[in-house]
Amino acid sequence: MRKPNDITLKQAIEKLLNHYKLRGKFDETGIVAIWPEIMGTAVANRTKQIYVHQRKLFVRIESSVVKNELLIVKSAIVDKLNEKTGSQVITDIVFL
Repeated sequence: MRKPNDITLKQAIEKLLNHYKLRGKFDETGIVAIWPEIMGTAVANRTKQIYVHQRKLFVRIESSVVKNELLIVKSAIVDKLNEKTGSQVITDIVFL
């Protein structure tokens, strides 16, 4: 039986992330984790390094052809990644 002050596990984790100011890093880690899911296996296999620094996603791609194609749709990728995480985590992508 639930007591009036009981909270769900999801609510407890949300409170923990907000209290210790870990929300930003948690969301950045989520962006890195969902990169293969959003971009597909062809791009994910050619991705050598990916990290977030100051709300910018840095992606090292080994194929120049793939890099140029991703540059064309950069804003759509940013929108898709932010939509998937549910908040404005990144503002730009830099392809290395």
